[in-house]
Amino acid sequence: MNLSFLKDRAFLREVLTIALPISFQQLINASLNMIDVLMVGQLGETSIAALGLSNQVFFVFILLLFGLTSGMAIFVAQYWGKGEIEPIRKVLGMSMVTTSAIALIFTLAATLFPHRLLGFYTEDPEVITIGSRYLKIVGLSYIAVAIATSYIATLRSIKLIKLTVIATVCALIFKTIVGYTLIFGHFGFPALGVEGAAIGTASGWTLELILLFILIYTQKTPLAVNPLTFFTFDFSFFSRVLSTTLPALANEMFWSFGITTYNAIYARIGTDSIAAVNVNATIEELGFVVFMGLGNACAVMVGNRIGAGKKDEAYETVRRVIILSILAAWTVGLLVLLARDAVVGLYNLSPSGEYNVRMLMLAMAFMLWIRMFNFCTFVGALRAGGDTRFALFMEICSIWLIGVPAAYIGAFVLELPVYLVYLMVGLEEVAKAFVSFWRFRSRKWIHDLVNE
Repeated sequence: MNLSFLKDRAFLREVLTIALPISFQQLINASLNMIDVLMVGQLGETSIAALGLSNQVFFVFILLLFGLTSGMAIFVAQYWGKGEIEPIRKVLGMSMVTTSAIALIFTLAATLFPHRLLGFYTEDPEVITIGSRYLKIVGLSYIAVAIATSYIATLRSIKLIKLTVIATVCALIFKTIVGYTLIFGHFGFPALGVEGAAIGTASGWTLELILLFILIYTQKTPLAVNPLTFFTFDFSFFSRVLSTTLPALANEMFWSFGITTYNAIYARIGTDSIAAVNVNATIEELGFVVFMGLGNACAVMVGNRIGAGKKDEAYETVRRVIILSILAAWTVGLLVLLARDAVVGLYNLSPSGEYNVRMLMLAMAFMLWIRMFNFCTFVGALRAGGDTRFALFMEICSIWLIGVPAAYIGAFVLELPVYLVYLMVGLEEVAKAFVSFWRFRSRKWIHDLVNE
């Protein structure tokens, strides 16, 4: 492992300039999400399970948005490296049209058929009833989330990350304050429980979009133009962008369905099992913040370099970020191990739930470095380099041929406890690591989409 690049101050400065704001943004998000689970957790395991399973619907939704916007951000980053602004605005318009269409579908499903959505994950009628009340409220904010996600992906690709951080952090703080007030009924407001958390979440995401608009136009960014300008793209350009973006969208769709299938299997092991998985997920999200910053920084830098015709620099950038990510993963994994008892003490869990959380955190810490290697090669290399079709094929095979069968066998054939099923699911990450490393070394993932 060659670490000589750690003396390259210009490289480290560029990485940190992009990664630190994104990591900070993710840290605030993960921390406040953890606070949400802590607050709802005071209402009992059933409420934790209801909130967690309801958020699985949002999880699928946000991953589909991520697939679309990250696919289109490939073009934004490369056009920015090339120095062309007009195509960036058109790509943003395409992103808003497609993400809003997806948001409309999820809004209708969440507000009209919440019981059916949650019935996929659990048969517990109380969990479904509580979760449906949450979904009906949160679903009203999905279109605002879609438009905000399009703007955030574009702003990150043109290195205006501070604006996204300000908007998101303010919205998250507002969301938490409203949730705290309405969950428990403080300051003269009624105690609404899980519905109070939903109102806080919906109002927070709406505020985020409003703040983004204000910052984009007051700071006179390249996106501060007549909004109609974004929708002047022609069909041939739209088709060219979609040919790269749709595999990324399909990738996230199959991956998100796989993850929700895992959670449906965990839920059927028992309510205490899915509650433990949700607690572990909040810690996992906190541990992930460093890697979200590094992976997204890598994607932006790689896209800019490919657009500028510097393919060798793009390859070297990924190699360096992979090394940084593995070193960071070892450190975070150790911190997770040391924090297990403290985390368990924060929640109102049954003895079996507490034991499951401890063991899930142990398994997560053990697998973290492999997952982070995959994340950086996947987001920072394959997707940033426009190699979306290969990434799609790899994702489908790893989840649906390895991960989901392993989860099913572990839960229903071997009848293992939830933490061992979780560990068996990790086999797909191991298989993916071998394939993604081979693809990265081949350099076949580097595609110049704006010059060739």
